[in-house]
Amino acid sequence: MTLKRTFVFIFLCATISVTAQNFNHFLWNDILQSCVNNEGIVNYKRIKADEKKLEIYLNTLSENTPQDSWAKAEKLAYWINAYNAFTVKLIIDNYPIKSIKDIKQPWDKKFIDIDGELISLNEIEHDILRKMNEPRIHFAIVCASVSCPKLQNTAFEPSKIEEQLTNATKEFLADPSKNNLSPNSIRISKLFQWFSKDFTQNGTLIDFLNQYSEITISPKAKRSFNNYNWRLNE
Repeated sequence: MTLKRTFVFIFLCATISVTAQNFNHFLWNDILQSCVNNEGIVNYKRIKADEKKLEIYLNTLSENTPQDSWAKAEKLAYWINAYNAFTVKLIIDNYPIKSIKDIKQPWDKKFIDIDGELISLNEIEHDILRKMNEPRIHFAIVCASVSCPKLQNTAFEPSKIEEQLTNATKEFLADPSKNNLSPNSIRISKLFQWFSKDFTQNGTLIDFLNQYSEITISPKAKRSFNNYNWRLNE
């Protein structure tokens, strides 16, 4: 990034009003649009080469944390984008690597500055997002791996969060490299095994799948789980 462009981004961030009603994720959206394709493949080299933009966005997140007055949609958008953006930060800080698992304790590493307190990716996922009783977050947050749901190339926004979460869930289920569904047999991602409690709060796992699947799965369908590929999603 040129010095002139850096000043422009700093100026824009400084002039944004980041109250709960209008927190703006435009910098993250710009990064995603330029560095992530429609299949969720991430150009980490490009992000690292223009790292200042990501740093400005992360600093904005760190300094403007959700308040009790924020609506659930605003909190969801904030924490989903934060999880994904800080995951990208973790990758580029250690790049080049073949897998996020090449990093020592990547999910427990306390490197995320939230209002002066350092927290981990696990804390965002388990202590914040999962407690919001929205199982579709598992198809929105991405751990930088091939078997993860794809990293969407647009930021999550409060005004669109319902549609975005539904679309991310449907896309994940329809991806044959992640899930194979038929009326009487399913071979699905291990996400459904690891977080089974989240998907069975209001019925069975089959009930959840049938809400977003293109086919109707029998309650008696045989099930198995795919191996998880932790190779970097680039």
